[in-house]
Amino acid sequence: MARDLLDDKLMERIADMSEPEATSAPSCLKANIYSALMLRQAESGPLMALTEVKAGGNALCLFEELVRIAGAGESVESLNICRVCHARVLAENMEHPPIYWHGCPYVQLKKT
Repeated sequence: MARDLLDDKLMERIADMSEPEATSAPSCLKANIYSALMLRQAESGPLMALTEVKAGGNALCLFEELVRIAGAGESVESLNICRVCHARVLAENMEHPPIYWHGCPYVQLKKT
């Protein structure tokens, strides 16, 4: 039993010494994962309408806000607006994409 305890402590010390520092994933990888998750979500049915998102206290990006204000209806508001946005393309292909507007999920990924 004492030997098992020593072995456990030795293994814990070795593990502590060999664990790499936690690092954040590259923002372009996060953007690709986010885009894939949004596509998967859209496959299962319409996304939440932008009016509902805004009513829930969430920020909308510039383009989502324009679609919401245009009053195009819930079917258009439930589309994945990010699929046609240049911010998605930049974020998926560049580590530091030049996108800065408030509410853009890809800007948030860049910050984390």
